[in-house]
Amino acid sequence: MSGPNDDNVDNSHNHGLAIVIATYNEIENLPSLVEQLVNLLAEATILVIDDQSPDGTGHWCDENKDRFPSLHCIHRNGKLGLGSATVEGFRWSIDRGYRFVATMDADFSHDPATLPNLWNTILGESDQKMAVVIGSRYTRGGAIEGWPLFRRLASKAVNAFARFWLSLSSHDNSGAFRIYRTDALKAIGLDSIRSESYSYLEEVLYRLEQAGYRSMEHPITFRDREHGVTKTNWKLGIKVFWELFRMRGSAIPKSIAAPSQNRQSVKVEDD
Repeated sequence: MSGPNDDNVDNSHNHGLAIVIATYNEIENLPSLVEQLVNLLAEATILVIDDQSPDGTGHWCDENKDRFPSLHCIHRNGKLGLGSATVEGFRWSIDRGYRFVATMDADFSHDPATLPNLWNTILGESDQKMAVVIGSRYTRGGAIEGWPLFRRLASKAVNAFARFWLSLSSHDNSGAFRIYRTDALKAIGLDSIRSESYSYLEEVLYRLEQAGYRSMEHPITFRDREHGVTKTNWKLGIKVFWELFRMRGSAIPKSIAAPSQNRQSVKVEDD
């Protein structure tokens, strides 16, 4: 595994926002996504974590680092999983002093034009216990476009089960479009995140809430990808349910445990 060229990191923005994008075969989407993000949030840093994409996604990042100085890439040795990639992005951001870290899909399911809204929402929140703003499909004003009925029902089932089984306050627990406070991620201890697949999304919220942090939800419209191949399938769905089932009651460091009565989710509506 090789990391980005840290000599090129612009330290003047280390108290701002790092955008983490985990990729595997996203060459049809990533170039346009990076260009849009640079235009929308010029002062943000973009970190791509590529799992040795055969289609050259990681190679594109290397070729375009001069064109996009805010773009950095970590190349991993094989397809190691979305959860571990995202946690690696968390560590990278924390180590370099960023106050916030965003996560989003590379396939335009998450509209990059919505990211500044999430950014302004968490920037305007003075409560330091508000750890994450979630781009939510399942709060009022949220929507999904392009999914077949079965996938809609499966997603609803996963989110309802996670909310019930893990006592989560948020409604959209399986969506990756989020902005976190890095001090909250650091406080929960990233070593406590065990999930390597998509269930890391629920586990991070679970760890944050168990530590007394709060979440807020901002409505988004989620659109199915137009290019590339989805990474989800029914086997992954079963694995997520199994990992969620095992997750409740798993060891939480005593140093971060906090009373549950402080936990709640706040809904943020569009202007």
